[in-house]
Amino acid sequence: MKIRAVEVERYRWARSVPITDGNATYTHVNLTFVKVHTDQGITGIGLGAGGAIEQATVEQLAPLLIGEDPIDVERLWPKMWVPKLIGRRGLTTRAIGSIDMALWDIRGKVSGLPLYKLLGGYRDRVPTYVAGGYYEPGKGLKELAAEMEDSVRMGARAVKMKVGAAPLAEDVERVRVTRDAIGPDVTLMVDANCAYKAYEAIRLARRIEPYDIFWFEEPVMPDDYDGHRRVAQATSIPVATGENEYTRYGFRDLIRNECAAILNPDVKVVGGVTEFMKVVALAQAADLHIAPHGSQDIHIHLTAAVANGLILEFYRDTIDPMWGRVYHNTLVLNDDGTVSPPNVPGIGLDPNYEALAPHRVG
Repeated sequence: MKIRAVEVERYRWARSVPITDGNATYTHVNLTFVKVHTDQGITGIGLGAGGAIEQATVEQLAPLLIGEDPIDVERLWPKMWVPKLIGRRGLTTRAIGSIDMALWDIRGKVSGLPLYKLLGGYRDRVPTYVAGGYYEPGKGLKELAAEMEDSVRMGARAVKMKVGAAPLAEDVERVRVTRDAIGPDVTLMVDANCAYKAYEAIRLARRIEPYDIFWFEEPVMPDDYDGHRRVAQATSIPVATGENEYTRYGFRDLIRNECAAILNPDVKVVGGVTEFMKVVALAQAADLHIAPHGSQDIHIHLTAAVANGLILEFYRDTIDPMWGRVYHNTLVLNDDGTVSPPNVPGIGLDPNYEALAPHRVG
């Protein structure tokens, strides 16, 4: 089997209302499909969101891949990732990761196995939390509580909310209201998206400790390893981080510097499935859990595959107006608050091109 072509499809659509986390406001959803076509009619699909830079990088890498066997991921990854020229960090490494995902999709399709089975098949039901609690225009405490209550009604056993974009006292009150809304038996995480300096994060953590917070995600900037460690040492709330970290080397440094109790690699950032599995092994050697950040459509496989996969992040219709229409088959919560990976070969992405067509931008 040989690779005969690599192509990129980019889509973009407006959110119903802008959503804000601790550091940024998002007005649109961006989705990229990277497709690797083979001479045997099998096409792999990888996911990305890097826009024009990602597309240009994929197009630059494509000639290196034409004629190669797509099964040979351990050989093709370093062929693409040559830090003096391309990769190391940033959008170019994300582009490599999107291609790598497509190669693993091909591997699954050739073997006839779902990706999670191909990677280890640890379980077929994964504990899951619903990500939300963003700042939005007109969204006060009452609306925040209603959103969280609705997530619990739909089956969530765990939820996550944003902090960092409001004064400390206001965020403490938002956490209190959320805990009251979901009750004592639902797990609650908070996510600052790198909004704080270490001393600010410590102040917030100490104020919200009484509300039984499962983790404090990205309290400080990604490269502030010392700050992560200081926050972790100052609070009983476990620190989680890693969604903006690149490659096994970045996670090696997070672990060495004792930055977090829980690691949040994102397969679309870290460099694809090949590199993600190296991060998993590093975490296992340090007896750390992973809880991937981002798209449930790929991370359901990666969390289900390994023994140290802790919990899956799940985005619902409050985040994306196209939710339920991007793919012909949409992941949903099971009645026990878990999510199951699709039992089809590969990743199981089946884009709904009819619904997506009006939103294509490249």
